[in-house]
Amino acid sequence: MPTYNMKNTNTGEVIQKIMSISEMESMKESGDWEVAHLSTPKLVTHTGNIVNKTSSDWKDLLKKIDKGSGKNTTLHY
Repeated sequence: MPTYNMKNTNTGEVIQKIMSISEMESMKESGDWEVAHLSTPKLVTHTGNIVNKTSSDWKDLLKKIDKGSGKNTTLHY
């Protein structure tokens, strides 16, 4: 089950609670609670070309696949 940060709209109290989506929705419908977003989600990013950061064995395998795939391949490594 997911964990939600819930904020009491009357008191400003923030609690962290493990509950189902339906339980969270019923808490929100009561009018006393809302979902509190305390921080931005952690995003996974990268820069550059992933192939350039891989091992030579992987690049050799890609070259082998490229050779066997025909003349007009679009595989770039």
